[in-house]
Formats: sequence, C-alpha cells, structure tokens
Amino acid sequence: MYPTNLKYSKDHEWIMVEGKTAKIGITKYAVDHLGDIVFVDMPKPGSKLEQGKTLGVVESVKTVSDMYSPASGKVVHNNEELESDPSLLNQDPYGKAWIVEIELANPAELDALMDAKEYEKHCASQAH
Repeated sequence: MYPTNLKYSKDHEWIMVEGKTAKIGITKYAVDHLGDIVFVDMPKPGSKLEQGKTLGVVESVKTVSDMYSPASGKVVHNNEELESDPSLLNQDPYGKAWIVEIELANPAELDALMDAKEYEKHCASQAH
C-alpha cells in the first residue's frame, strides 16, 4: 500500500534518500485525511530544517495542518509546481508532489523512521 523505497514519520511525512540529498513529502494517508488541498507553504531554498520541527503548512478545504521534517538538513529546492497547483498532492503524493529536497545534515536520523510495513501498522492503529 505504501511505497517500500521510502521512510515514514509518525506525523505522516515521507522521505526518499538519493545519496546526500533527500526529497520530502506527505503520505497518501495524510492527503486522504486533509481532503482537497488548496495551498502549500514551503520553506525557501537555503532554509535549515530540523528533524521533528515544522517544515511548512498545507491547507485544505477542511483544515490547515503543519508538516514536520523527518530529517534535518538544508533546503536545496522546493517544488514550485505545488505553488501553482497544490492539488498535485491529492493526485500524486509520492511522485510529482514532493515538497522539498534537502541536503541531509545527519543521515543517522533516518534510523528513527519507519519502513512501509511499520508505517502501515501505525496508520491502522490511528484509524477511528
């Protein structure tokens, strides 16, 4: 159900490591609970992110929700496509709708994240 090449946070963000950089996004579970996404506030390139701290805000027709960084690092790129079309998150949360790409500060932090199976169990435990 969830891509196995990603790591996941308990706050429903994913991270895909590519060498010394990583792309970060939000999971389909988060997108499904938010509903139609209308705005994404992302950090600018050069910003420093800290694991577990707010990386930005996603706004849907239902609510406004903080996004948290699954790893520390410096923002190299943000996904400018999301500025003009935030609904990409609803359509393709694991592909086109990545939020930021960072230069990892401490790759060992990734050890604290869940793999796809652990994340699926985490989501099941949160079902109401």
